[in-house]
Amino acid sequence: MQKDLLPFEREHRDILIKKEATTDQNFGCDPNKRTVEKLISYGVVNLNKPQGPTSHQISDYVQKILGVAKAGHSGTLDPNVTGCLPIALDKATRIVQTLLIAGKEYVGVMHLHKEVTKDEIESVFKNFLGKINQIPPRKSAVKRQMREREIYYFNILEIEDKDILFKIGCQAGTYIRKICDDFGKKLGTGAHMAELIRTKAGPFKIEESFTLHDLNDAYSLLKNENKEKEIRRIILPIEKGVEHLNKIWVTDKTVNNLCHGADLFSPGVSKLHKNIDKNELVAIMTLKEELICLAETELNSEEILKKEKGLIAKTKKVFMERNIYT
Repeated sequence: MQKDLLPFEREHRDILIKKEATTDQNFGCDPNKRTVEKLISYGVVNLNKPQGPTSHQISDYVQKILGVAKAGHSGTLDPNVTGCLPIALDKATRIVQTLLIAGKEYVGVMHLHKEVTKDEIESVFKNFLGKINQIPPRKSAVKRQMREREIYYFNILEIEDKDILFKIGCQAGTYIRKICDDFGKKLGTGAHMAELIRTKAGPFKIEESFTLHDLNDAYSLLKNENKEKEIRRIILPIEKGVEHLNKIWVTDKTVNNLCHGADLFSPGVSKLHKNIDKNELVAIMTLKEELICLAETELNSEEILKKEKGLIAKTKKVFMERNIYT
């Protein structure tokens, strides 16, 4: 089994059936069969951020290329940092809030200020696994106070003189620049981050990302030649943005109530992921795999399965438009 996995990637997501149900093909739509227009106003781009622009500038570029009313990014990358920057489009922008809290992976180069042995370096790496305490750097958007973050994995890929190529999987909000600084202090040599690429942001991966040029070319093909293939490769349905969350699927007749902001009650549940905890943020889905809303659970999976009536989850953010299921 591959060990360099973020927490949601390690989970075995068995599905439990609470109530057998079918879905009426007259209502709703498979997310992969939406029109291109719908995709552009309700999708996500897995962008490979270049060095130089800020994350906010990249969002602006995407917005202008596609001509959408708004676009939002899923967690700031420093101007000099490259890599995965999911950008949500138009009506999908609120989905980035689920990605802000998702685990991240980076590959970077840490430069030591003095040469030491490989054994010394490896012994210090072990101190940065699991729960660590970290004070954000001076140039950060958050208050500078001690906070706990979790490091899921931290591996040496290569050592060349004073440079260490590393890969790290960590909880959202971990400052890699500060990790490098603290590492240098622990080693007694001093160190700084020389280069950094974000390779995963929740369910989005660097190898599946696209550049601004790719997006611009794909949109030109759509507008000038009416060719949809490339833009469909680049813009993903909003549902990709909740791939890392546990899910509850509901019956067709429950959908519209949820779209109006109602909470989810037991009779509406058809199936669910096995490892849901109480007070967990979950994605509520149709049986066609469409995202309806995000909700916070009142019970765990086992309790939901047994409960015949009563409240299951409180609706937090609704994404599906009303009256699609009537």
